[in-house]
Amino acid sequence: MKINTFTLNIPQNSFRRLAIGWLLLAVSSLIIGGLLTILIVLSRTPVFQDIIPWLDFFHTALVVHVDLTVLVWFLAFAGVLWSLITSRCIICGWIALALAVTGTLIISLSPFLGDGNPLMNNYIPVLQMPIFFIGLGIFAIGFSILVTHSLLSYLLSTNTKSALEFGLFTALITAFIAIIAFIWSYLGIPENTEVGQYYYELLFWGGGHVLQFTHTQIMLVLWLWLAIVSGVKLSITPRLVIILFVLGMAPTLLTPLIYLTHNVNSPESLIAFTDLMKYGGGLAALPLGLIITISILKQPLAALTPERSALMLSIFFFAVGGIIGFLIHGSNVTIPAHYHASLFAITISFMGITYHLLPKLGFKAITSKWAKWQPTIYGTGQLMHVLGLAWSGGYGVQRKTAGAEQGLEGMQQVAMGIMGLGGMIAIIGGIIFLVLVLKAMQR
Repeated sequence: MKINTFTLNIPQNSFRRLAIGWLLLAVSSLIIGGLLTILIVLSRTPVFQDIIPWLDFFHTALVVHVDLTVLVWFLAFAGVLWSLITSRCIICGWIALALAVTGTLIISLSPFLGDGNPLMNNYIPVLQMPIFFIGLGIFAIGFSILVTHSLLSYLLSTNTKSALEFGLFTALITAFIAIIAFIWSYLGIPENTEVGQYYYELLFWGGGHVLQFTHTQIMLVLWLWLAIVSGVKLSITPRLVIILFVLGMAPTLLTPLIYLTHNVNSPESLIAFTDLMKYGGGLAALPLGLIITISILKQPLAALTPERSALMLSIFFFAVGGIIGFLIHGSNVTIPAHYHASLFAITISFMGITYHLLPKLGFKAITSKWAKWQPTIYGTGQLMHVLGLAWSGGYGVQRKTAGAEQGLEGMQQVAMGIMGLGGMIAIIGGIIFLVLVLKAMQR
């Protein structure tokens, strides 16, 4: 293991172009998904909710928005980072990317090709139409090739590995386990189960929970990388970092045991995966976040850069998401408050490292003053959004409802109003990021 720094080298060959391809897919998914966010937020905001009463549109837009801004964005960005540690079979990488792009295009177009009949199941909500499932299946095949190819390339490589490369390797292991879990769930669902929301809940439950560990492992890699590029002197050894990466991955190794001891449709199976993430998701993030935070506080105040702002916001929101997660009782909007905070922690780490990566990948460096404020604007909006949802959850506002169906009264309206305003501010922050990135990508 190289022990001198917590950074990743950028390959100056075809794999750099492959990483650029995955980055373009990731950014494109945010652009398309972000366009849908505006109407989604307005459809749940007091006053505006009466102007946009299309419940069917809300659900259809929400399905595509979630799939693009969570599933595709996260996994495509993973493709960016995994391409940086891959050194074999470049054609395998391009095949994976081509399939992922094709699947994403079909998913994006599917709502406009007929009645979507949306289902708001967890993790990967779906539209009940063949074209949507074709797109989702093509994307899944592309991602599976990406994971398998990157995993074999890492194992077969004889090059000296760094601690961060090992961290990305642990993310590959969890992703591979997630793929197995999706297949195991499909095979384990009883044949007489009606194909509907309950069916897809069972199909995506196990693999969806395991996939969250993949996102978290990648986020931990980026915490260390962002700390170094933003000038933080870390008081941690690569050996301890490797131990933490193993600790973060370890809970996913229990996945086969859950499938072997419980039926896919049993309450025990659902609870087991929930507890796996609830009690295992922060095993590495908590100590590493504390170490990095203490390292930052020990040093003199430095000028905030986009990378440092993104790092601090990511650690903060991951902690907020974890706290809210332990406050969940029943099926109300406290649940989306929890996962919005956790997903934002991952997203902002991706955004922060993008500022650093762009010039390394051959694009223009982002020097605009807006880059300095973008993480703060985005984070402020998301904090209002999350706190508004958590507050509303305390008043019993149900999740996955919109318009008059929410039945908002009194303080519920105030809380959801804060949520809506925060959502709009977050949208502005997201737009600023996309504009800055697109301008930098112009040759």
